[in-house]
Amino acid sequence: MALYYDLPVFKDVYKLVQKIFEYTKDFPREYKYTLGQDMKRDAIQLIRSIYRANKAIEKKTYLEAFLDDFELLKFEIRLCVDMKILAIKKQVELTQLMDVIGKQIVGWRNASLT
Repeated sequence: MALYYDLPVFKDVYKLVQKIFEYTKDFPREYKYTLGQDMKRDAIQLIRSIYRANKAIEKKTYLEAFLDDFELLKFEIRLCVDMKILAIKKQVELTQLMDVIGKQIVGWRNASLT
């Protein structure tokens, strides 16, 4: 079993967390402590799910939890763009990274089923 922080998906999720923290610090005050905090919390939850899935024998539960939290974060990002508090260029960066992460997690989940 690899250490969770050596996994390629962990490294990509860590980059995503860093970008979320960087982008939310520029949110207007009205959203910084509500939507911004929720996005940070949800991004950190993704790290927890990877850690737990990596150490668990039954990985499916944690990978499904990851995918649930992942979809919520996608929604929050879309909401930020629609409300014009996140630039489309930043959304594109996040979306490209999230596409890579999603494929890795789905592959991991599918491999753990066999």
